[in-house]
Amino acid sequence: FIIKSNLFWLSLFEIFFKLFFIIELNLFLLVIFISPILKFDFFDEWSEKYQYLIDLGKNLPTFNEINRVNENIVKGCQSNVWLHAEIIDDKIFYTADSDAIISKGIISILISVFSSQKPEDIITAKIDFIDKIGLSNHLSLTRANGLLAMVKQIKIYAMAYGSKK
Repeated sequence: FIIKSNLFWLSLFEIFFKLFFIIELNLFLLVIFISPILKFDFFDEWSEKYQYLIDLGKNLPTFNEINRVNENIVKGCQSNVWLHAEIIDDKIFYTADSDAIISKGIISILISVFSSQKPEDIITAKIDFIDKIGLSNHLSLTRANGLLAMVKQIKIYAMAYGSKK
């Protein structure tokens, strides 16, 4: 009886452990692959959200120096923001860089939203996510204007590539 009882508890423990491991793994994957926009809700204070924005900028993929040309500078930003677009299989892929860390974080968010989308989807996309995460309310006027200039340039690329179809 004792041996059967121990086997029962051992099996129960094994089931619980496997279930816990699966749940933990799924939560880990969810956090890794969740949109940067949704991650803003994880933070209560704006100082934490700014730090997250800075971290996004630091993790922006390396920008190809060939694309660091005047034609790729976003007009209307106080800092230098370079935005490059290319179309692959009818989808636009953006790369960017900035010499200012907050601007780099902002363009990182925009790239995560708009990159790998079809031109027509980018053109018609609403940008209400900016208000939903509270970003527009917590930026200085010059940074808010820069944000709009970045969105405008992203949509201009989409219109240009969309008209080539």
